[in-house]
Amino acid sequence: MKVLVMGAGVIGVTTAYYLAKQGADVVVIDRQTGPGQETSYANAGELSYGMTSPWAAPGIPMKALKWMFMKRRPLFIWPLISPSMWKWGVDMVRNCNEERYRINKARMVRVSNYSRDVMPDLIAETGIAYDGRAQGTLQLFRTAKQMKASKADQEILAEYDSPYEVLGRDACIAVEPALAEVRHKFVGGLRLTADRTGDCRMFTIALAKKCIEMGVEFQYGQSIKSIAIEDGKIAGVNTEIAGRITADAYVCAMGSYAVNVLNPIGVRLPVYPVKGYSVTVPVTDDAFAPQSTIMDETHKVAITRLGDRIRVAGTAEIAGYSNRLGPHATDTVKYVISDLFPKGGDISRAEGWTGLRPMTPDGTPVLGSTKYANLFVNTGHGTLGWTMACGSGRAVADVVLGKTPEISFDGLTAARFASN
Repeated sequence: MKVLVMGAGVIGVTTAYYLAKQGADVVVIDRQTGPGQETSYANAGELSYGMTSPWAAPGIPMKALKWMFMKRRPLFIWPLISPSMWKWGVDMVRNCNEERYRINKARMVRVSNYSRDVMPDLIAETGIAYDGRAQGTLQLFRTAKQMKASKADQEILAEYDSPYEVLGRDACIAVEPALAEVRHKFVGGLRLTADRTGDCRMFTIALAKKCIEMGVEFQYGQSIKSIAIEDGKIAGVNTEIAGRITADAYVCAMGSYAVNVLNPIGVRLPVYPVKGYSVTVPVTDDAFAPQSTIMDETHKVAITRLGDRIRVAGTAEIAGYSNRLGPHATDTVKYVISDLFPKGGDISRAEGWTGLRPMTPDGTPVLGSTKYANLFVNTGHGTLGWTMACGSGRAVADVVLGKTPEISFDGLTAARFASN
């Protein structure tokens, strides 16, 4: 079977790997010049199995209003004249209740836990290096109120068998010794011991090379004009340079841009781009740098150690498909790294980046089959694309090849949006 994968980010490349591993003839196309050039390029670096939760949660609308008035706020909303944006926002608010939260979280955890379980096998099979570490995530609380509120999260973590530790100030420092320099700035933390870290782009590039060795063909610089339909099936993908590319089956793994090619053929997904920012700085002194990932609960900023670099990522900006990196866009993430690890990295050499996270209003990705028998999707992972990549890639590959996936696809497919 010949399969065309649209998109060479971490989602598309992992899907291609699992397809090729099972004997498929795979072609991957992407408009960029290489793999991992967009949302996979400089994300937080977290493999956040313990922190897999939908943004749409009880109390979030009120929190969002409060965030809007913070000096270094984690959320920006630009009121655009965009029906899709406003509908997505309304649908998200509708999911901000206890019943929907539990349903959506269960679906998301199903994918992330599967990804957690299969990723070590992929690493063992390929031997690829990606600055990976397995030292967990430390959610850092600056106030006693945050510490107390985390009890609700602890109950949910226990319910889903996600291992964790509640740490006081000294225990946090034992895990992250450099925090001793700023011990007066926090009261404790919640450590998610199953979480891992790693450079998503490095992983994607290395896995793409392995795919090539397995016979996968990558065609870069291929912008998609349209998807052709004949006799109720996908007949090909029309590109600007290569013309029509045909296959037996097609997988759309284009992140936020999936809607641009799927909407015209009647596959309507409520995936909206939520912009995020990061900076990457070189480590100046290992003794004063983070050893794994620290999540600053106040500013919703992640600080992750990636080899001899520190990645600092955060902020959610709802502003359509803007990739603009303004002069003050990374002020919040720079502030957090300077505040918690002032001697750990060289801020003067910070490399700024912005990317678009493909978010669904319920937080759950969209995987598997569509109304067309030979078209499949793998998108909508939001901030958890890196976390869910291996699991969703393997599961979708199984579905494409007519095999029974190892996880249930109940509530994961595009069918859940059919009534919208």
